[in-house]
Amino acid sequence: MKDYKLKRQKNLDKYRRQYEERKEFHKLLKEYASDIIASENFRNTRNYIQHGSMPVYRHCMDVADQSIKISKLLRVNCNERELIRGALLHDYFLYDWHDKYRDNYQRLHGFYHPGIALRNAQKEYSLSDREKDIIKKHMWPLTIIPPACREAWIVTAADKYCSLLETLKLRRGSGKTRMEIAK
Repeated sequence: MKDYKLKRQKNLDKYRRQYEERKEFHKLLKEYASDIIASENFRNTRNYIQHGSMPVYRHCMDVADQSIKISKLLRVNCNERELIRGALLHDYFLYDWHDKYRDNYQRLHGFYHPGIALRNAQKEYSLSDREKDIIKKHMWPLTIIPPACREAWIVTAADKYCSLLETLKLRRGSGKTRMEIAK
């Protein structure tokens, strides 16, 4: 009986900690990125699949969340605002890269999409140099020139981590776009 109570208490503590982390993350999103979250184009990224069955929207949210966790775990002093905004916009390419009829993007998507995401983000938002660096270089080493700031290195690492989990299907999305669900 004692073991059961101890295990139950550990589980409760774990869930309480996770809840507090989620609450803090959503507070940071509201404070630093409410314009991005409210954007119709950003919300439409729910209609594109990134890796496996993961929508781009959720992938970007996960990368932002993991970026914050990495910066805190490693005690890296960075600009949280730019870290979050860059992470949310790192895959802002706004097309289905799995579409076989879309030029050479399917084969070369990894090389081209950082520049496309940066152009799209610059049309809608005023970006700092750090945010531009995060978006443009998150695919390093494919982008050849490495990130120039610690925020970009953190997002690059978080993106690789999230992409690995999604590709190995250790983290799954819905598998359907909002348009498919609405039909």
